[in-house]
Amino acid sequence: MFTLDRVVPWGRSFEEYRRMFGLTETDLASRILGCADGPACFNAEATRRGLAVVSCDPIYRFDVDEIRGRIAATYDEVMLQARQNADDYIWDVIRSVDELGVVRMAAMGAFLDDYPSGKAEGRYVDAELPNLPFPDGAFDVALCSHFLFLYSTQLGEAFHRFAIRELCRVAADVRIFPLLALGPSPSPWLQPVIEEFRAEGFSVAIEDVPYEFQRGANQMMRIRTMAEDV
Repeated sequence: MFTLDRVVPWGRSFEEYRRMFGLTETDLASRILGCADGPACFNAEATRRGLAVVSCDPIYRFDVDEIRGRIAATYDEVMLQARQNADDYIWDVIRSVDELGVVRMAAMGAFLDDYPSGKAEGRYVDAELPNLPFPDGAFDVALCSHFLFLYSTQLGEAFHRFAIRELCRVAADVRIFPLLALGPSPSPWLQPVIEEFRAEGFSVAIEDVPYEFQRGANQMMRIRTMAEDV
């Protein structure tokens, strides 16, 4: 079973973000917040395409060399666990553990190349849930990749409630992927979150997405205000 005792820096590509979150061209043309983006290259590639993306993560308090060092320090551990738990993944688009390493390092390399200029431009913001330094409604869409629900052992139910409420404060359309814990098994916080936010008048849906790498992780949670849903 894949286990981590802490959140680790591990970056994914622009195309993976598109598929993980079912992003349409209309979505991509909106104001997007990537929360807990870490060393993903979604922001770098989006900016190259002329799109408006802001990423936030506590790792952005560090400079580029420090982040590069953190990636190097955790890479071997993550790859070892990927090899030991290879049956938990679907090897089609990414065909092997070795190719996984190449793909992830390419994504994180693109991030590292973009990071100094992006941080100077305010595209990479040192911030973390459950308190974000953005005004109400600052974004149209907020994306949270491989953080909430995935780290259900490390982050409790109360943290998930407060964090998701904060994402809903800054964006009318909140999308979270995946919905499985590291185990992999469904997060125990999934159903309580659904029930609470529906009771408060939010539209909460579990939507299939055209992405599945972790076996069974092919759905996202989408939370919208009722006005946005209409």
